[in-house]
Amino acid sequence: MVIWIIVLVILAGVILYAIGIYNKLVRNKNMVAEGWSGIDVQLKRRSDLIPNLIETVKGYVEHEADLLSEITKLRSRSTEARAVADKSRIESALTRSLGNLVALAEAYPDLKANQNFLDFQDDLSQIESEIQMARRYYNGTARNLNILIESFPSNYIAERFRFEKAEFFEIEDVGEREVPTVKF
Repeated sequence: MVIWIIVLVILAGVILYAIGIYNKLVRNKNMVAEGWSGIDVQLKRRSDLIPNLIETVKGYVEHEADLLSEITKLRSRSTEARAVADKSRIESALTRSLGNLVALAEAYPDLKANQNFLDFQDDLSQIESEIQMARRYYNGTARNLNILIESFPSNYIAERFRFEKAEFFEIEDVGEREVPTVKF
């Protein structure tokens, strides 16, 4: 009789431990979803800013239509992309193009002095900073979920309940990862 009680206590402990692991996996999966939502909100804010920025710039840089067209196309593709890898790739290209647009303003003193452009440039800079924070949060939650999915013994629970690893929101352009060279 005592042996059966010991077996039941051990079995109950194993079941409670498995439930704890399952709940931790669910919590981390929801944190990844929350992190992605944060990125999505910031990308939407940036996407909403782009048409106004382009309209402000159009009058000054009429012969730079290719860059403005590229930004418009990338913005459109960005709003349609759903997969993390696709969104990451498109957003990296959009960030580069917006950087080129802001750098282009250096060649146009009137544009550089335009208050609307300066306000949009400040807004864009703030949004880019918030995108980076959201990206770090998302990647941290994705890392935590992936560790749980791959670690023993939680990998058995994750496999049984079909938890999937989260993709990281990464920089696609190798050049953006390099440390800039500073020369005096």
